Amino acid sequence: MTLLTQAADASLDAASAGKAAQRSGLTAGEALLQFAPCYIKTTDGLVYMSNGTAADAAAALDGIAAKAYASGDSNVTLLGNGTKLRFATGLTPGSKYYIGATAGRWDTAATTGDAVGFAKSITATLVRIFRDA
Repeated sequence: MTLLTQAADASLDAASAGKAAQRSGLTAGEALLQFAPCYIKTTDGLVYMSNGTAADAAAALDGIAAKAYASGDSNVTLLGNGTKLRFATGLTPGSKYYIGATAGRWDTAATTGDAVGFAKSITATLVRIFRDA
């Protein structure tokens, strides 16, 4: 298992984001990293970064954070299935990426909390989200 390092120039493909599933007007329960896999906690309705350490509620995926958000920000947007983004360099086309055992991070191998994966590389730099709630 290896955590992916997000490229300094990581960016969203605006055309796909306009057509992809989105959830807007949410509130951050913690500071959220740009493009972090996130879930909405059922007990308080706030958005938190997903964590694949265990097969529990924190390993759920409701989408990826459209940008970095501060804790308490009430304008959070989560992007879902169909979103394309330039995320990292040196990716192997066709590889899947999973919710990492470190909150908000992407992993190259399945974790206890995510055996399915949520993104797949299209090129050495471009990925597509294929799963959300």
